[in-house]
Amino acid sequence: MAQQAESFRHILETFENQYPDRDYTIEIICPEFTSVCPRTGQPDFGTITITYCPDKLCVELKSLKFYLQAYRNVGIFYEHVTNRILDDLVAVLRPRWMKVVADFRPRGGITTRVSAQYQVETAG
Repeated sequence: MAQQAESFRHILETFENQYPDRDYTIEIICPEFTSVCPRTGQPDFGTITITYCPDKLCVELKSLKFYLQAYRNVGIFYEHVTNRILDDLVAVLRPRWMKVVADFRPRGGITTRVSAQYQVETAG
């Protein structure tokens, strides 16, 4: 039986960005993401790509791995998990911008790619 979707934000750890005055991009590719379809209970497999420009903090990769693995038995739609990952990472890191792309393997002859993006709002 699939678990209910909940936030695993507490698993994420950070470290200080040593170049906070410079805009640069970090891209993290996680090709072995697994969750469960909340309707059928069947496993979903996908690649999660996280791209962001850090401000004061960067995500620690081992904690990110454990965070993503926490979804393994969770019943959650593609759209929801993509936005949940973005929300959790933004809450913990407060990046200048971030994009999460979830590219799921075919199921029933259909592939799905969901993208969600965050941008710091600047005073105009």
